[in-house]
Amino acid sequence: MSQAPTTGGTVRRLLQRQILPIDRDPDVFALYVDLADQDLDEDKYVVGGSRAARELNNTKIRQANGASDRLRVDQVLDRTRLRVDADQTISLGSYFNAFPASYWRRWTVVDQVRLAVTVEGAGATVVVNKSLANGNSQRVEAVESTSEGPETFEFDLTLKPFIDGGWYWYDVQAGDQPVVVSAEWTAEVPADRAQHGTVDLAITTMNRPEFCSELLVQLGDEDLTPYLDTVFVMEQGTQLVEDAEAFPQAVEALGDKLRIVKQGNLGGSGGYARGQLESLRKGTATYTLLMDDDVVCEPEGIIRQVTFGDLARRPTIVGGHMFNLYARSRLHSFGEVVHPWRFWWKTPEDGYQQWDFSRRNIRSARWLHKRVDVDFNGWFSCLIPREVIDRIGLSLPLFIKWDDAEYGLRARAHGFPTVTFPGAAVWHVPWTDKNDALDWQSYFHLRNRLVAALLHSTFPRGGRVLRELFNNQVAHLVAMQYSTAELRLQAMEDVLRGPQALHEMLPTRLAEVNATRKEFSDAQLVTDVDALPPPRMEKPLKKDLTQVPSRKSQLISAGLAPLRQLRRPRPLSRTNPEAVIPAIDAKWYRLAGFDSAIVSMNDGTSAALYRRDPEKYRDLLKRSVDLHVRFAREWPQLAQQYRDALDEITSPEAWEKTFAPWTEGKADG
Repeated sequence: MSQAPTTGGTVRRLLQRQILPIDRDPDVFALYVDLADQDLDEDKYVVGGSRAARELNNTKIRQANGASDRLRVDQVLDRTRLRVDADQTISLGSYFNAFPASYWRRWTVVDQVRLAVTVEGAGATVVVNKSLANGNSQRVEAVESTSEGPETFEFDLTLKPFIDGGWYWYDVQAGDQPVVVSAEWTAEVPADRAQHGTVDLAITTMNRPEFCSELLVQLGDEDLTPYLDTVFVMEQGTQLVEDAEAFPQAVEALGDKLRIVKQGNLGGSGGYARGQLESLRKGTATYTLLMDDDVVCEPEGIIRQVTFGDLARRPTIVGGHMFNLYARSRLHSFGEVVHPWRFWWKTPEDGYQQWDFSRRNIRSARWLHKRVDVDFNGWFSCLIPREVIDRIGLSLPLFIKWDDAEYGLRARAHGFPTVTFPGAAVWHVPWTDKNDALDWQSYFHLRNRLVAALLHSTFPRGGRVLRELFNNQVAHLVAMQYSTAELRLQAMEDVLRGPQALHEMLPTRLAEVNATRKEFSDAQLVTDVDALPPPRMEKPLKKDLTQVPSRKSQLISAGLAPLRQLRRPRPLSRTNPEAVIPAIDAKWYRLAGFDSAIVSMNDGTSAALYRRDPEKYRDLLKRSVDLHVRFAREWPQLAQQYRDALDEITSPEAWEKTFAPWTEGKADG
């Protein structure tokens, strides 16, 4: 990772090296190499095309078969060297090994890079390629190896053509004998940027000792060690990481860089704020990297985040991507934004979620070549310069949800961009199989979305957010999800308490939310549906539950369902549920037609009994109308109140008061 001095006040610095999976897991080979033929035909309309064409081609893309030819484990010689067998062609145009030229061009001081490819063996052809933002690729240069020993080929490559998107990569085709290849990407940078920065890792953990301890072992990677200042683990649970089987190995790997910080359960935002505060007060690291405890880390990604941050034109938040831990070549999102009118996070319209690189890699997916400019990055892996924390403060005291999105919007308002950087990633336990809009998290979803909108929405009264919240509230009510409806109302009431109440509620609100849920049958979960009465219905259904109604039918249901809830329930529904509905089919327009039902949960572990209650419905609906009307009326004053208090409630001093019950007792380890 050294830098070679050159003339003219610059140094040559390593930007990215070719890497291969540490564990040689075939499930992730597609993220490191690509053996498939390049094929752009099936999604040629994605960039600049119509929405209908995109949806049609999306189906084709997802059905495309992966490469029939597979990389063998024995071809991965070590961390950086790959053997290409005789007559085999392998592309390094992959997630971890293609060079994201457009990101370097847009955000950094780098304007030209040098690719150095080392080939061991004669008769191999090395082809350097580049792509445009629309995915079209062009051959840049090709060379042939002639020596049986190591032979290094250098290619000087400009970044000028990459204003909107595009990558560089190289392919290698072996001749009649195997060859071994490795590569590095370097650039001349100003001499004052010669030395790499250092990072404090801040990991928040809650009763995941095995996951967290194994992550700590991964962070002990010898190549990453020079970049690490301190690894803070904010221990907020009762099952301690120190008791995990792998913890002694983590201590051995990290030594005195590891520091356990014990405190009560203050949620993700409380844990990350503590990490930000500890890093800020210590003042020795260039960056703070926020990372979840239930991830598998690619250590090289952290090095790349630091390198990119070092060479950014201005202090920049550098985030990593998230792959699915249980489907390891599947990407959650290539970048996320907050839709300004709806004030809701989303993947941009010209991107895809849950993209599987083993099915279709970078060279064959046009949409992956257009640079994605984001509003924020999730805190599963997010590098924040200490200068940014010092300027804009710590996390909002939100417990969970929206803390990362709000921080990105706040940083942007202060002139600090966020970049979700290709080639830096973790594998995370997926949350897409859960429906956290229904459980205790629904409270934090709504409350924190409102807080963030009050702080950052540029539209009068938050744009569409209040209308959307009300529509969703009515949908929960007609679906007999009364616990969720109650929590959403409490969330709105708590926002009206003002910004100072956020710190006050942080240590206790989760327990209160869970206590509220226990009062409602739709939140009382059972693991065995036979423990509930058997389903019976006076008149059998005429329609298949799995049938999706037309848009017109849904609109009619939306108008009639709220009125139907006022009718007296069918007598038999009081003793027996009328149906058993799988979670995948539990849409509001289906549930609205029943007076009771057994509904399973998205995670597949339990179910609950839903019962229609006209009296409860009337009460919740009236409160809902009153609260949404009040928010619409008081929005301007409330927004100003939150904006005036933002600097204070995110300040180190405010957070120190919240942490006082644990810091005064010196509970750090």
